[in-house]
Amino acid sequence: MSEYTARANIDHYLDLLKRPDVPTNTRSMLNKRLLEEEDKLGRRREQLEFAESRAAACRDRADRQRRLTDSFAPDSADREQAERLLVNFEALAQLVEGFCRQMRHTLNHSPL
Repeated sequence: MSEYTARANIDHYLDLLKRPDVPTNTRSMLNKRLLEEEDKLGRRREQLEFAESRAAACRDRADRQRRLTDSFAPDSADREQAERLLVNFEALAQLVEGFCRQMRHTLNHSPL
């Protein structure tokens, strides 16, 4: 049950972090909670697969946002907002990918 809760919390925090209007202090708190929940998932390979699926989704979201950003006229208000959102998506993708690298390292160096 705790794995289910951790996964649900991760999805919830990722959804919150996607929003363009999240204040910096709230974003920091959400990132901390996200990492805490990811740590709960531990070293199991199935958890790595779950984390990697979320990392792929984050990369896809950032790619879509990059294409959308490029579609707006330079210096437009829409482009500025799209660029802010893109920065958030890219940071989120890097955070989740970093966790996946950490999990892969742990799995590859585990004595089990």
